[in-house]
Amino acid sequence: MTTSASGFRRARFLLLAAALALPGCGTVNNLLSPIMGGGPPAGAPGFVRGFLGGVATEDPAAALIARNVLASGGTATDAAVAAGFALAVTLPSRAGLGGGGACLSFDPAKGATEAVLFLPGSRAGVPAGADRPAAVPLLARGLFGLHTRNPGRPFEELMAPAEQLARFGTEVSRGLANDLAAVSGPLFADPGARAVFARPDGQPKGAGETMVQPELAGTLGQLRTAGVGDLHQGSLARRLEVASRTAGGNLTLDELRTGLPNLVNPIELPARNGDRLAFLPPPADGGLAAAATFVALQGGANLNDAARRGLAAASAWRQGGGDARAILAATSLPAAEPGPVGASTGLVVFDRSGNAVSCAFTVNNLFGTGRMVPGFGFLMAPAPNIGQVRPPLLSAALAYNPNIKSFRLAAAASGQEAAPAGVAGPVALQLLRSAAPRDAIEGGSPEPARTQLAVCPNYLPGYPDRCSIVTDPRGAGVALGAIDR
Repeated sequence: MTTSASGFRRARFLLLAAALALPGCGTVNNLLSPIMGGGPPAGAPGFVRGFLGGVATEDPAAALIARNVLASGGTATDAAVAAGFALAVTLPSRAGLGGGGACLSFDPAKGATEAVLFLPGSRAGVPAGADRPAAVPLLARGLFGLHTRNPGRPFEELMAPAEQLARFGTEVSRGLANDLAAVSGPLFADPGARAVFARPDGQPKGAGETMVQPELAGTLGQLRTAGVGDLHQGSLARRLEVASRTAGGNLTLDELRTGLPNLVNPIELPARNGDRLAFLPPPADGGLAAAATFVALQGGANLNDAARRGLAAASAWRQGGGDARAILAATSLPAAEPGPVGASTGLVVFDRSGNAVSCAFTVNNLFGTGRMVPGFGFLMAPAPNIGQVRPPLLSAALAYNPNIKSFRLAAAASGQEAAPAGVAGPVALQLLRSAAPRDAIEGGSPEPARTQLAVCPNYLPGYPDRCSIVTDPRGAGVALGAIDR
């Protein structure tokens, strides 16, 4: 007896449809392999079927890359790393190899949250001959440090999508187009920046136009093959020392070599039902501001008063340092604000196993120093606390339950001085009043904050159907993965 080709195709299709209809969040590769010759391998999108987790960023291309990592079998940490490198290509106004950031990471196996800090490094003073002193770049080393917390896929694999976007081109997003329109005049005084971001007629590129960055692709390719340490103590470091002088940044090999990310304990506060709420700790003092804002909201303050309390806490730390917990516990703080602070961008991601990451990235100013490092293709970040440069209020939070070792919520926000309230306001409405995620953003995130929020009200692992992830509807970002309720 023989089977027609059309009959075989129909049978294969029905088996595939039946497999995809099965409940659960595993893979169907083993079920399909006798018929289809095996599903996509680990590391390829489609390896994971069903519930993936979710990701929200302020750039659509970076969000898609992170989702593909989750669909390829990567962890939330892997997805955050890939998205971080992608943002350096697609949103260089707010993230880049010349800058850095800070992340919170939750691992259900550990039942705890860790903070990885890699803020663009400060300088001991103004280097001789530097007209725009650059911060020590820490994004690549920081993302490598984050990857060590919970890796699933090879680090070099996670860098490849960003390299491809830079080499073959990516569309200018609405968010990047808005940033270009705001500062294109002074930015285009630099020939390297003008070559990447301007049209042939000298006007800034608009949303949907193609942006190709061959020099950045070359740098990412070198880091992918030689390792990120090459930017700090290898051939790239030696080249960067020379090239940074041309751009007025004047970095040194000693500074590049000693610039390292730090693994530290977050600021943690009790929430409800045994949950713990972790915030970024100083020197990512936007986390301290967000924690102080949350405490004030928890005590019944309105959002405006709570936000002022948060800024006063950050200002107190910037003026005198000290113990963040003591600042939080202070019964009175003098009203103060840290002054104008730099731009940033936020990211949240969680995977099907309940791993979660919340990050904030920055180049310390919109488009950093405004000067591209010749031959490297990235903008330097201005050194913090020199001249008028104040570091941004990097703000992120992550809620979990240590008793059941499960993920509950993640938030990150941008928006200069409003970023801490952009985290604390929605988190308070969600955790304390059970507001729906979108309602929590709309009711708790003040202008000009832009909030990314992931919520699993019945925890994860456990109840993936209740999870949702949203991006601020006032922004230009996107949320992908979990069902938006």
